[in-house]
Amino acid sequence: MSAKLNVNIDHVATIREARKTIEPSIITAAVICEQAGADGITVHIRGDRRHIQDRDITLLRECVTTYLNVEMATTEEMLEIAIATKPDAVSLVPESPEEITTEGGLDVVGHETIIRAMVKKLRDAGIFVSAFVDPVITQIEMAKSLGMQQVELCTGEYADLTLGAKSAHGDGAMRAAAEIKRIHDAAVHAHGLGMIVAAGHGLTYRNVGALAAISEITEFNIGHNIISRAVFTGLYKAVEEMIEKIRQGTKG
Repeated sequence: MSAKLNVNIDHVATIREARKTIEPSIITAAVICEQAGADGITVHIRGDRRHIQDRDITLLRECVTTYLNVEMATTEEMLEIAIATKPDAVSLVPESPEEITTEGGLDVVGHETIIRAMVKKLRDAGIFVSAFVDPVITQIEMAKSLGMQQVELCTGEYADLTLGAKSAHGDGAMRAAAEIKRIHDAAVHAHGLGMIVAAGHGLTYRNVGALAAISEITEFNIGHNIISRAVFTGLYKAVEEMIEKIRQGTKG
């Protein structure tokens, strides 16, 4: 059985916000992704509201029929939004106003007290809680101790190592293989702790297969590459193609 695919549709909102208008519709994007076979929809509501807006979360909660996963920073503002809208899952992520995109996993070890309190409030509200962390054993173990039900392993370093033609040869290929092993070992450890394991960040049609072969990873969150592909093929087909790539990786 292949891993689930949650499509991150942030960049549909990025296009909309470039003109501060009403199109393209984030709701239409979510519906098309679901119709194409996506198992869920992921969005990241940031403090600066650079793409997803508060109203988007409300509308998506009303319209998404599969699974709504909302990524957010560990702040009181975001906690209030989560409790008010009740997404199926909240993924706690690090956030910096200066970054173009998320630059790595959440340091749950270094922010234990704040995160523990937020996780408790989310779980008391009946919301499934995940942490976006680097594939590091100490981070995974702390996430478990803080009450996280899932970890999403950051695949950013692996993604960087698999960009471009040179990545398939020499040192690049060896480093990518080492990163796959690190992600594999982290996934096995998290699974052994009873946690659900997801993965995401920078994954593409070209590199997702190797991680889909890791049976402990049962969910992927992929956005930018799918939306980029959709510019040329349409969103429905772009989602279908990513689902097929994940299936192929699962089959080995």
